[in-house]
Amino acid sequence: MTSKKKRDYYEVLGVARDSGEAELKKAFRQLAVKFHPDKNPGNAEAEEKFKEAAEAYEVLSDPEKRKLYDQYGHDMGASAGFGGFDFDFDKFTHGGSFSDIFGDIFGDIFGGGGGFGGRFGGWSNNGVRKGTDYRYDMEISFEEAAKGVEKFIDIPVKQKCEICKGSGAKPGSKESTCQRCNGTGQQHIQQGFFAIRRTCPECGGTGRVISEPCPECKGSGHKQVNRKLKVNIPAGIDSGQRLKLTGEGEAGTKGGPSGDLYVVIYVSKHEFFERHEDEVIIEVPLAFCQAALGAKIEVPTLDGKVSLKIPAGTQPGTIFKLKGKGFPHLGGIGRGDQLVSVTVEVPTNLNKDQREILEKFDNTCPMGKTYPRQNSFIEKMKSMFGS
Repeated sequence: MTSKKKRDYYEVLGVARDSGEAELKKAFRQLAVKFHPDKNPGNAEAEEKFKEAAEAYEVLSDPEKRKLYDQYGHDMGASAGFGGFDFDFDKFTHGGSFSDIFGDIFGDIFGGGGGFGGRFGGWSNNGVRKGTDYRYDMEISFEEAAKGVEKFIDIPVKQKCEICKGSGAKPGSKESTCQRCNGTGQQHIQQGFFAIRRTCPECGGTGRVISEPCPECKGSGHKQVNRKLKVNIPAGIDSGQRLKLTGEGEAGTKGGPSGDLYVVIYVSKHEFFERHEDEVIIEVPLAFCQAALGAKIEVPTLDGKVSLKIPAGTQPGTIFKLKGKGFPHLGGIGRGDQLVSVTVEVPTNLNKDQREILEKFDNTCPMGKTYPRQNSFIEKMKSMFGS
């Protein structure tokens, strides 16, 4: 293919010239999944597009090659290292950026991350593999998040079979070398110009087969059980934070370590309180007379009711601070504060006598002294628009 016939590499991937590594990888992944020969058997055009995209990504993902390409384009010469593009599987599995992206791509094409065995499937040579991590979403109350709580949960898990100790083989029996892959755990597949290795379906990538499966677990090495676990929720935890229970996930394969359990916390809303970091916020309505004359009111906190003095002339939106009445500092010492924001409620449904009393009161209130904020507003409006 001459340089004139080649499309611009950025055009091939459909990315801007200043695209970063993540954008390049995403674009190539989409094209690779779409045009991969295994998804388009016998389609020469798709095979060529796959090769074209791979060549573009191979160049643009390498900082040095990309620099030379941006400077010279396709006419950069052999000294730039842009000879023919050769698909070498070892390059994919041991060549840095290719191994990173192809682990994701072939997981999509072949139906899971185990498609490569070895590096991508998480298997070692003898089939030992760590168990899958689990996630459990737990909702707790606002008060439980503030004070901490001990919870018990029941989760279905795969645990190691006690009869075969997770090996899957009947006690006393022996494993034998897989005849299909000759013990490598992988199958080599050649399709057109492209060669790939994937996990042997006979032995699951272990290279060994069980001649006499364990009668208890039928050769799986696992048993499904319901496990009851205690979870200690620390005081001060917030929504979205998670707790790790090491080794409480799925049992490993071939005696491998168990996965972990992650408990993700969700704190339910409270009738009165809101939380901002370690502060508790509450809005308290005041009667008109309480705000005007002053009062002593009761305010709820996480520790019970407390008395709060309201000074005469308190305005709506005034915030009072109750020191140390907020959330505990998670993993630290001390607590946040509680902020009490007051609103003033205007009386409604006044009877005749009440209206007369308020009218008399209003007539005795000089604007500038009794309502300084309103008076300031009126004066500013006069200076803006004239009297």
